[in-house]
Amino acid sequence: MSLLVVGLSHRSAPVSVLERATLNADAQIKLLQDTVAAEPAAEAALLATCNRIELYADVDKFHAGVAELSTLLAQHSGVGLEELTPYLYVHYEDRAVHHLFSVACGLDSMVVGEGQVLGQIKDALATAQELHTAGRLLNDLFQQALRTGKRAHSETGIDRAGQSLVTFGLEQLSAGTAVEAWAKGKRALVIGAGSMSSLAAATLARAGVAEVVIANRTPDRAERLAQILTEGDETDVLARAVPMDAVPAELTRADVAVSCTGATGLVLTAEAVAAAVEGRTGTPVAVRDETPAPAAGGLAPAGTDEGCPLDLSAVQGATGFSVMGEAAVAGMDAATLEQHAAWVDRGTVDRRDGRRTPEVEVEAELITALAATVAAGGRLPERRRPEPVVEARRPAPAPAPVLALLDLAMPRDIDAAVHRLLGVRLVDIESLAEASADAPMAADVDLVRRIVADEVTAFGAAQRAAHITPTVVALRTMAADVVANEIARLDGRLPGLDEKQRGEITQTVRRVVDKLLHAPTVRVKQLAAEPGGAGYADALRTLFDLDPETVAAVSRADDRDTSDSTENAKNRGRE
Repeated sequence: MSLLVVGLSHRSAPVSVLERATLNADAQIKLLQDTVAAEPAAEAALLATCNRIELYADVDKFHAGVAELSTLLAQHSGVGLEELTPYLYVHYEDRAVHHLFSVACGLDSMVVGEGQVLGQIKDALATAQELHTAGRLLNDLFQQALRTGKRAHSETGIDRAGQSLVTFGLEQLSAGTAVEAWAKGKRALVIGAGSMSSLAAATLARAGVAEVVIANRTPDRAERLAQILTEGDETDVLARAVPMDAVPAELTRADVAVSCTGATGLVLTAEAVAAAVEGRTGTPVAVRDETPAPAAGGLAPAGTDEGCPLDLSAVQGATGFSVMGEAAVAGMDAATLEQHAAWVDRGTVDRRDGRRTPEVEVEAELITALAATVAAGGRLPERRRPEPVVEARRPAPAPAPVLALLDLAMPRDIDAAVHRLLGVRLVDIESLAEASADAPMAADVDLVRRIVADEVTAFGAAQRAAHITPTVVALRTMAADVVANEIARLDGRLPGLDEKQRGEITQTVRRVVDKLLHAPTVRVKQLAAEPGGAGYADALRTLFDLDPETVAAVSRADDRDTSDSTENAKNRGRE
């Protein structure tokens, strides 16, 4: 069996695709169950966060495994396989291990170094354990990933390379101002009471907001979170819980709102946000004009009109003046000038009421005068007299936002159309991805990469050594059976041996067998731990003619022991 991961993330897919491929809790459970029920996979675990969906599996065939996992992801996400496939990535064996360890360390996060992904990996393992879809391989893999992530955060300064999405999102909202200074005294609304929303509420409380209001579909969770914030020693924030139907009224009072729910539709529409701002300011909310400003002088840019005999783009690029002005026609011969004059004349009529505009009247008169000059002299001499330049209309500065919104949900909770509302600033997963693309990486990232490389090597060696362990155990079991049979045979031949004599003989035979097996079994474990050492288990089984079913039985017993240990640890955690 071999480790395989198939997934997509913010690095491989646009936010719009990630948003559509998001799986709710029920879909995640069904996906795991269907994966282990599929022929190529024996184990499965799913890492699903706001910016990644990754399916890990222990498969016996690579190509069949890739095809099956891709198909299952498409089926359960609702995104067609043909559309989803270009955005999927595949990692196998050591590359799959390296990928998960990098994710655990925050190297593959939208914000490099963020530590929240460790909690998400822990949750993914717990879910797979509860559903009994994780066996020895995935248990070992995810537990080692957690240790690797913790090691990276404790031994390096990777935390300085980035923050959690919540902190990074608040930094984007504060637009260069320190988050503490920006947040001080503000009223905050947090929609949702899950892990991300709880982190947002705690971060806002520490930043100095005056009030945190938590809205959630399950009132108990919202009330519990509000109680934790109120009773915490780190802040003196006022926190309270409200039902979801109170969100419109609370949004009118809020200065900043953070939303991260598991809803499949929009939680806040553009109309709801506009109504909240209007309710707070008392004036209708304007919409940003996102059309491009007109060209200087109010004239159409070069190359946009049909029928002109000139190469407008070339003329405009060479002169920098209006294509209808003197500089544009300087140097024309009479025939071309006449064609140009006719074109200008046709274009001087305002099509709305048939009247000529004053600006076009001037251009037409100029063309007529130039045509007369050409008729007398044959060609207009080159001249470069710049026309008066009318300064382009500059948009009025946008008013300071009266409502800041942070959308950390996938799919999105807040309508993207909110971006166009004046007085509102929206930061969502898509804008965070754009902002983080240019974020500088700390020097500690190189140290973390070395830690990841070391841990991948150690994990591979441990897995290869573990692969041969059942064979070694089966060999020692066979040797013990041989000793027991020979002692029984000796008892039949020498029935007069007393217990002391019989014990001495038994111990001597066992010591001989142990010494003969010790060096080969230790050495074969060392060799098996090296790259390419998987064949030593087969060689050992062949040399000693070991029963394959005996080896398989040892493996099954080990898996049961692992499962029991995991269950006991979970039970201890609940006590």
